[in-house]
Amino acid sequence: MADENLQPVFQIQRVYLKDLSLEQPNSPEIFLEQEAPAIEVAVDVGARALAEGIYESTVTITVTAKVKDKTAFLVEGKQAGIFEIRNIPDEQADPLLGIGCPNVIYPYLRANIADMITRAGFPPVHLSEINFELFYQQRLQALAEQQQKEEGTGLVMPDGSSASTKH
Repeated sequence: MADENLQPVFQIQRVYLKDLSLEQPNSPEIFLEQEAPAIEVAVDVGARALAEGIYESTVTITVTAKVKDKTAFLVEGKQAGIFEIRNIPDEQADPLLGIGCPNVIYPYLRANIADMITRAGFPPVHLSEINFELFYQQRLQALAEQQQKEEGTGLVMPDGSSASTKH
């Protein structure tokens, strides 16, 4: 019976919209523009422990549409989920929070953002799929590079100074 309590657990407790905002600083004049807007998309993910074995994972997307130098709209949405993660080693739990949870949350956020843009009077913007595994690896690499810059390379030069990667 005690072995049952050590089974790995990964369960979705809840998925919810944490924040959604819309700005249309140049409406209604922007609707008279004939040119299609340029779309920029920014993505961020986050996670935090809420209690023992309970985590909140978030995905934030910011969509900015500009016609020439004028902002047509800016939509920012943060979708979140509460997940139970127990009896999973740390080296597996971290990727689960950085890849698995965002993969669950993102489709909800994508639909909410598309709906908000349409309700604002603009043609829908359909966000493409995101490879959260690649995103996670890039974040790890950036973190490692940051730590390396702060700590140096760890190599000591013949004169006793630290080796530098700066060119």
